Amino acid sequence: MTDIRPSRKTPPPEIIAITPPLTPPSKTSDLFEDNIPVDIDIPDNYVDYTLRNTKPLPPVTWQNFWTELNWLNVTILSITPILTIWGLFTVSVQYKTFFFAILYYFFTGLGITAGYHRLWSHRSYNASKPLQYFLAAAGAGAVQGSIKWWCRGHRAHHRYTDTDLDPYGAHHGLFWSHMGWMIVKPRRKPGVADVSDLSKNSVIRWQHKYYLQLILIMALGLPTLIAGLGWGDWKGGFFYAGATRLMFVHHSTFCVNSLAHYLGETPFDDKHTPRDHFITALVTIGEGYHNFHHQFPMDYRNAIRWYQYDPTKWFITVCQKLGLASHLKAFPDNEVKKGQLTMELKKLRQTQDDLRWPSDSNDLPVISWESFQEQSTKRPLVLISGFIHDVSSFMDEHPGGRHLLAKNIGKDATTAFFGGVYDHSNAAHNLLAMMRVGVLHGGAEHASEKAIPPSQKLRIVRATEFASTCSSSAMSETEGDNLLNYAGAAAGESKLKERRSN
Repeated sequence: MTDIRPSRKTPPPEIIAITPPLTPPSKTSDLFEDNIPVDIDIPDNYVDYTLRNTKPLPPVTWQNFWTELNWLNVTILSITPILTIWGLFTVSVQYKTFFFAILYYFFTGLGITAGYHRLWSHRSYNASKPLQYFLAAAGAGAVQGSIKWWCRGHRAHHRYTDTDLDPYGAHHGLFWSHMGWMIVKPRRKPGVADVSDLSKNSVIRWQHKYYLQLILIMALGLPTLIAGLGWGDWKGGFFYAGATRLMFVHHSTFCVNSLAHYLGETPFDDKHTPRDHFITALVTIGEGYHNFHHQFPMDYRNAIRWYQYDPTKWFITVCQKLGLASHLKAFPDNEVKKGQLTMELKKLRQTQDDLRWPSDSNDLPVISWESFQEQSTKRPLVLISGFIHDVSSFMDEHPGGRHLLAKNIGKDATTAFFGGVYDHSNAAHNLLAMMRVGVLHGGAEHASEKAIPPSQKLRIVRATEFASTCSSSAMSETEGDNLLNYAGAAAGESKLKERRSN
């Protein structure tokens, strides 16, 4: 069958209203030649269509390994550790240079986290021109490509997370998502992602135009100059504040793509690989609460608690106080809590599924009063809330003594159990329910809320199960009120009681 790709060259009216205005092409660079959104014409089944109709490059083997390397990136990523090792053996570390290198690490790192990532990739806040130039220059000092190139890849990563259209998908392995995707030619072109909004930004154009000069100045030139003129440590400035600091910035940022998809918990959603962990946040200048970030990417925060480590959030907040940033976007707290609640319920559901529960009333035999009396002469059966219980395993374990159970064999002990003699604990109610062996014919108590063990009154039921429970409950009423479907939904019980009262 031939695939049909719907065309969207002429967007419908509702799309035109939100389509960015077109601007004349620029001759600055091929990256800026067009401001038309590149994803305006993609089909609804773009991911599936692309994966089925485009072939990836052949796998990398020992035979073709050398021809499949991206030698520019290999060179850049090899030079910094080589210079670091050389510096460690030839240049003594001065404490001023050491602390300056840490400061410069945060400066260039924030260029990526607060600039490339949260400002330009996700538009999570607005920045004044001075702040934009500051972040663009700092980002250049991290030597990770121009703003537009970086943002294009990152937007593709979010749109196609964990698919083969994700440029650094974690599903290909830890090394690939960390740096393999840069040093090996990509096996498949990343999925389409629009960056036409960035084409109109004069700061981004400036950075792209002078990118080579900027990385030479900001990555190595400026730190060498500051350490040299400041306290005479020219070599230390070059090797430690320059090369070593750059190596740490590289791998700090790479950890957002790798470690943040492997280490930690998924408190907001476990559909994809992103995870939250303090260690990842520590090594990525606050980008380690990645599960939250992938759920709410437009939020200027990664960490939402005051005690969580997110210096990038703190930096943006300070910039807002100074009038350099505005319109900080934060996802509604109500919706964030829904995500957390969903995952908490999911974990509880897993715990619930691992437990043993009482038999459903539909699975128990319906026993007449006469049969109950007869069987009670052969084994210890007690009637409570319309359910018949075999208490033989608990006769000698009963805290009040065997005699209290023995005197109620073959009798209705509902009143005594529910406070007449002793108001039993939740644990007692739950344990009793596990002893059910039948339902008394015509016994109305089993249809009351008393019949539901405390552990089941808040039992987690999926939407499909809830609908099934309500349906079965209604059906049981038409069958004589003695086969109540009771698969753990108190709501089903309530609906049945309402219908009885009506």
